Amino acid sequence: MRTTAPTGATPRVVAVVFAAIAALLLSLPSLSPPASAAAAGSHAASGLQAAAGLHVAGGKLVEGNGSPFVMRGVNHAHTWYATRTTQALADIKALGANTVRVVLSTGDRWTRNDTADVANVVAQCKRNRLICVLEAHDTTGYGEQGGAITLSRAADYWISVRTALTGQESYVIVNLGNEPYGNTNATAWTADTKAAVQKLRTAGIHHALMADAPNWGQDWSFTMRDNAASVLAADPDHNTVFSVHMYGVFDTAAEVTDYLTRFVKAELPLVVGEFGHNHSDGNPDETAIMANAQTLGVGYLGWSWSGNSGGVEYLDMATGFNAASLTSWGQRIFKGANGIGSTSREASVYRS
Repeated sequence: MRTTAPTGATPRVVAVVFAAIAALLLSLPSLSPPASAAAAGSHAASGLQAAAGLHVAGGKLVEGNGSPFVMRGVNHAHTWYATRTTQALADIKALGANTVRVVLSTGDRWTRNDTADVANVVAQCKRNRLICVLEAHDTTGYGEQGGAITLSRAADYWISVRTALTGQESYVIVNLGNEPYGNTNATAWTADTKAAVQKLRTAGIHHALMADAPNWGQDWSFTMRDNAASVLAADPDHNTVFSVHMYGVFDTAAEVTDYLTRFVKAELPLVVGEFGHNHSDGNPDETAIMANAQTLGVGYLGWSWSGNSGGVEYLDMATGFNAASLTSWGQRIFKGANGIGSTSREASVYRS
């Protein structure tokens, strides 16, 4: 979501005109849903073995024992607030979350989170019985945002810290790169995502991977929606989950329902990796997002625990990282209808 460090930060901005375009395109009958993932679903028949730990099966994310795992959690900006992480993870867990998405940096735009730090984050997630989604934030808005890096470079980062990941396949999901394209040249997302996935597999990283959508994560061009099946098929492990970020582009229930339903019907694994109750590019329909996610069995991860700045402070769930002072957004996502408190189920790996 955020594209700069906390001091003087500016939010990801998708022009309102793109939201309008998205609304128009969603209503056109000529748009077809993604190609069926049935071909990719022949993974088992091909002789490939399912990953040990979290993996994709039948269009869903499941654990090593085959139990479905539906993410219910939030984002925490570790790379800018590392000293807050220990307490933040404990508080997020105490409020009922089963997953936390942790912001990391490759070192290209912000201070690098090295192998030891990544290992510590994973250990803290496990201590708090949380599934840990690790994301490389430096890719944000590639093609439009100054300094943003490619998915290939992000893959190199994951390879460089792989000793912190090895053996953690039941607890860790590797999110290739945050919002890896802006609105410029977004069609390149498909080939670049395939190449990044294959680079990690070749390097021996067999975790469940998460691929963020282009268009600053909001996929208003439907690049991810219409190419997700081919990306999944190109993963030698058949173990990639797709992540859409729902802000102003998704300001109506109809848009939310249509997008999520298309993935579910096509048996393509999807999570709402970020969303809010408000945003500078429009007012997302968080009620529809949470209700549809619950009905369809789609995971969601709200943005974000605390520390937002640059005009989007309203996205903080806790005031000043204080769990005893939840904001209206924090109350909504943790304690409201279809919220984390009432819908989250702890990963079975922590209950076995």
